Amino acid sequence: MKHEELEESVPLYAAGALDRVERQALEAHLLSGCASCHSTLKDYQSIAALLPLALSPSKPPRSLKAKIMAERSPEPIPAQSVPNDPARSSLDPGDWMDHLFPPEAPVQSAALPWALGVGLLLIVAVGGYFVWDIWTQRSSDIAKIQQLEAALLEKSTKLAGVDREVGDQTKALAELRNELQQRAHEVAETKEYLAQRETELEETRTQLSQRGGSRTVETPQDEFAALLRVPNVKAISLTGSDIAKLATGFLLYDSRTQKVWLYSVNLPECPPGTTYQLWAIQDKPVSIGTFRVDTGEITHLLVKKVLNFTLAKNFGVSLEPSGGRTQPTEPMYLLSRS
Repeated sequence: MKHEELEESVPLYAAGALDRVERQALEAHLLSGCASCHSTLKDYQSIAALLPLALSPSKPPRSLKAKIMAERSPEPIPAQSVPNDPARSSLDPGDWMDHLFPPEAPVQSAALPWALGVGLLLIVAVGGYFVWDIWTQRSSDIAKIQQLEAALLEKSTKLAGVDREVGDQTKALAELRNELQQRAHEVAETKEYLAQRETELEETRTQLSQRGGSRTVETPQDEFAALLRVPNVKAISLTGSDIAKLATGFLLYDSRTQKVWLYSVNLPECPPGTTYQLWAIQDKPVSIGTFRVDTGEITHLLVKKVLNFTLAKNFGVSLEPSGGRTQPTEPMYLLSRS
C-alpha cells in the first residue's frame, strides 16, 4: 500500500475499525518510523478517547438481563490457560505504542559491559600516560640536578685549585718580601761598610799627606770612594744568586772617564783554573772584564774602561774558565735587579 492510503487508514485504526490485514500493514508502516503517521495517530487517538463521552446513555431492555442469565451454563467454566505465544503476528489496536516506547524499566543493555570496559581501559591508559609523564619529568629533573651537582663539584675543584695557587703566590710573595728586606739590609750593611772604608781611606790620605810632603798617591780605592760622593755617577746594586747568597756588590760608572768600577763583597774564592767575569747584558751578554778572588779575600775592586755603558740593561758576574769566554757558560753569582 502507498503512504497516502496508509495515512487515510490512521483514523480507522485509532477507532479500532480496521480488519486484521489492514491493521498489520499500518502497524508495519508505523514501526518503520514514519513521523507524520505517528503524529496523526496521536491526534486521532486523543479524539477517539473522547468519543464515548459524546454518546447519550440508553437503558437496556428488561428482557436482556433475563436472557443473559438464562443462557449461563449451570456448571462453572474451567479456566483455560492462555498459551504463551512469544511471537505475535500482530498487535492489538493501541499496543504498537507500547512496542515503540517500552515501559520505563531498568533494561540490561548488551553494550554496557563493553562500554564499561572501554571506559576502564581509557582511564587506565590516561592514568598510565600521566604516570609515565610524571616519571619522565622526574627523571629529567634528576638528570639536571646531577648535572648541576657535577658542575658545582667541578667549580669547587677549580676554586680549590685557585685557592691553592693564591696561597702559593701569597707564600712566594712573602718569601720575596723577606728576601728583599734581607737584600735591603745587606745593601745597608754594605753601604755602612763602604762608608767605614771611605773614612779609613780619608784618614790614610790625611796621614800620607802629613808625612810625605806635597805628593800624594791616589789608589783605585781612593778614586772609588771619591766617586761615591759624586751625584751624577750611575750606581747599580748587585745581589747574590742562590749559589752565593751572602755575596753582594756595587757597580759605578763615571761618564767623564768612561770607567766602570765593580766593588764585590763575599764572593767565594776562585777554584784553580777559573776566574770571575763581569757581563753587561744588552741584546746579548757582552764581557767587560775578568778578575780573581783568592783565598781569604773578602772584597775586590775591578776597574775597566767601557764604551756605550748606557745601552746595558742588566749586569752579572759568572765564574768562567781562566781567560774568560765570549758568552757565559756557567751560572751567575751576582745579578743586578732591573
